[in-house]
Amino acid sequence: MGPGLAESTPGPLILVTEFVGFLTAFRNPGGLDPVLAAVLGATVTVWATFAPCFLWIFFGAPFNEHLRGNILLGSVLSAITAAVVGVVLNLVVWLGLHTLFGMVTEITVLGMVIPVPHLTRLDVFAFLLAAVMFIGMWRLRWGIIPIVLVSAVLGVFYRIVLQRWM
Repeated sequence: MGPGLAESTPGPLILVTEFVGFLTAFRNPGGLDPVLAAVLGATVTVWATFAPCFLWIFFGAPFNEHLRGNILLGSVLSAITAAVVGVVLNLVVWLGLHTLFGMVTEITVLGMVIPVPHLTRLDVFAFLLAAVMFIGMWRLRWGIIPIVLVSAVLGVFYRIVLQRWM
């Protein structure tokens, strides 16, 4: 649920890490009041997440133009970009498989873990909803906000209302 929450909220990394810091300090307050510990935990988490970024920007900005033409740095940044794209792709595949199929097992081939969905456990509603929204987004140019909102409302309606009568 954490990755799904992180990917569906604005400023996902900051909000999720702040939430985790809040809950962790709340559950383990030490000698403090749990609410005070939770607020302090969230504050420290946000500080530790934001401060390095701000320091990098403030101290690195004067050198930005000089570094732009550096071939070695450009190569390193391209490699980092490729790694980030790979991580995002991995998350998309994992979430997609676990959303569309009720059961996904993992097999190991040559040291790689490969998720294998059980095709008989396909969630037909999720598949049809994803297909309609995909077509709406790519062919009919629906916006992402209406797609997310309509999908959420239909998904909640299906899970809460329709599955009780099926």
